[in-house]
Amino acid sequence: MAGREKCLLNLGDRSLLQHVIDRVQPQVSTLALNANGDPERFAPYGLPVLPDFMDGFLGPLAGIVTALRWVQKHADHAPWTMMVSSDTPFLPLTLVQDLKTAAGQADHASVVTPVSNGQRHSLCGLWRTDQADALEKAVREGGVRAIKDWLSDADIVDVDYGRFERDPFFNINTSEDLRMAHDFLS
Repeated sequence: MAGREKCLLNLGDRSLLQHVIDRVQPQVSTLALNANGDPERFAPYGLPVLPDFMDGFLGPLAGIVTALRWVQKHADHAPWTMMVSSDTPFLPLTLVQDLKTAAGQADHASVVTPVSNGQRHSLCGLWRTDQADALEKAVREGGVRAIKDWLSDADIVDVDYGRFERDPFFNINTSEDLRMAHDFLS
């Protein structure tokens, strides 16, 4: 995105982040952002900004550990933590309930992820909050950086949303993706 912060780019009349907030906030009791750097850039959103609590660039798993630790501290009895990516502006309005339903039917699950068009979307998943210790150890001591590497040993339950021409889990990574997202709005 030519060095621009992706989640702050506009899609229609709002930023990508605002689209995500608008879709997810009604589904959860508390919402926070995981982001490193100056938190003031997110001040207009009025949400807590959680920098990775582990030093160094340790990848997206460090952000997941940070979120799990924050939930443990602020909602110590919450068994699950919902994670979503800030570049997925079309998330289903029933996402959290869909994943919670699947989690309730599979007591062994450590992660519940949506699947669409045959692809698992782990950054938009429901993660067991009590996995924080094991995940932190894997990141700190095991050198695990990629979500797929962590998930290869996890008990995963997938919720298949089917196939879509306009995938609700479409994430925006390039300028072309942003142009396509604008087309989806019209």
